[in-house]
Amino acid sequence: MNRKKKSTTATPARLAELLEQCGIQFNSHQVDQLWQYHQMLREHNAELNLTRIHQFENMVLKLYVDSILPGILQTLPSPLLDLGTGPGMPGIPLKIAFPKLEVYLAESRQRRVAFLDTVVKALGMPGLEVIGEGISPAFERPFKGVITRAVEAIPATLHRVSGCIEKGGQVIFMKGPACDEETASAKRQFPEEYSLVMDLPYHIPGTPNERRLVVFQRLILSGGKRKVVAMKKHSLRLVESEKNEAFKEARKLLSARGIKKANKALVSGSRIVRDTLHHFPERCAGWISRVNGNPPPMNAPQHLVWYQFADRLFDELDIFGTDHPLLLVHTPSIEPWDLSAPWPRGCTLLVPFQDPENVGAIVRSATAFGVSQIILLEESAHPYHPKSMRASGGAVLHAHFLWGPSVKDLPRNLPVKALSTKGQDIDSVEFPADFLLLPGMEGPGLPEEWKASAMSIPMQAEVESLNAATATAIALYVWSRKGQGERNGSPKRNAPRRLCQKISVGPDHGRVFGCEPILGMSRGSSAWGKDRLDLL
Repeated sequence: MNRKKKSTTATPARLAELLEQCGIQFNSHQVDQLWQYHQMLREHNAELNLTRIHQFENMVLKLYVDSILPGILQTLPSPLLDLGTGPGMPGIPLKIAFPKLEVYLAESRQRRVAFLDTVVKALGMPGLEVIGEGISPAFERPFKGVITRAVEAIPATLHRVSGCIEKGGQVIFMKGPACDEETASAKRQFPEEYSLVMDLPYHIPGTPNERRLVVFQRLILSGGKRKVVAMKKHSLRLVESEKNEAFKEARKLLSARGIKKANKALVSGSRIVRDTLHHFPERCAGWISRVNGNPPPMNAPQHLVWYQFADRLFDELDIFGTDHPLLLVHTPSIEPWDLSAPWPRGCTLLVPFQDPENVGAIVRSATAFGVSQIILLEESAHPYHPKSMRASGGAVLHAHFLWGPSVKDLPRNLPVKALSTKGQDIDSVEFPADFLLLPGMEGPGLPEEWKASAMSIPMQAEVESLNAATATAIALYVWSRKGQGERNGSPKRNAPRRLCQKISVGPDHGRVFGCEPILGMSRGSSAWGKDRLDLL
């Protein structure tokens, strides 16, 4: 029996039929509008490379139906910005499907802008406009919604539209099925700015294509409105010349010498900046952005000065290329290490690292594993150096430091547990109740006088040594595992006292809450001397 095949000819009637099969009911006028857009898309595609989908039914299903589905799955906010619209999707099909929706097509490629202008003029639909420029946080025209089917990661887009999306507005992402990490990253990066309100899997009818509709809601005022509030709240200083004293002082904070002299530092990175403002508002002195850049957050202290730096000056300070405002903070003075002072219980870490990134990394580990105090030896880089600050994830701001002598001048009677590439297997080491951990410097390693009694981390013979900060982190982990918890219902003899009630570590963490120094026995006590005789 012969079955009559459905026509695959590209006609307005076939267009309407395909839409109806997907549950989309268009009247004749809407069909004519979408057909007109389709014809223009086909006409200009060879010249402008507007789409790689050419077969008629695929174009209807994978372009037009896909564009319309978000408006069926939820009520779209208006006015709606179609970010990175390209040839006009999803914005133009959405406007045809929902005529009362105000749609603005944002596209920066000028040849495509010209095409969009032609389409908008031909369709003659009120409430459909082209914005022929790239969208950045500096773009402040207010919108209740943003929709995008572009490939940019979700966190990057949320940052991009922060200047224009209104409080309560929605940022709507048309994504593929594998976007869990992007969504999780956005939730981590913007906990106070956006909330995930929808994560809906769906598929395009008539195709095997699986999709996700991910919607974030704006929790705070848009960048434009926040600027108005911030300019009333904070003192504003415009810096356009490298001869400006504010810029010269800020530039000095890129070096340890400048930080020591000014007792100030620069904090970079959106999360670390946010956490610093939350935990240490009294230390925060300045908010450094580009001219017309993101303003200080609403919860920033009123005494914070807002510096707007010309782009070239800001770029010189933004050495990590975060493109996020920097925070100018007061740093606590670092006092000399007094060996006659009361000695804290647990592990005291001696830091000889010359690389500021290693210093930051080991401070992060020391904070995570409950080190009692951190002694910066003479060789050590400054802990508030920008590279150290960033590597620590902000942990240096929670740590207490003291300046110590050179590693060469450490008294030999100190209860030191040294770490070297050769020595006693760390698994067999018994850690005392209170001691000093001394890792070797990058390159030279330990001085000879400490090598004889050193401990080491077993590893394959093909590897000569571990990174200094990595090796120290492993040693701290072994100590913390051996020294805490209970054995047979009784606390371990050398259990270190935790200095922090809550810690969070990882690539995007490092915050520490409720830290309090806990002092143990003094050096003059009898227990002090007994514990040390076992180590010498």
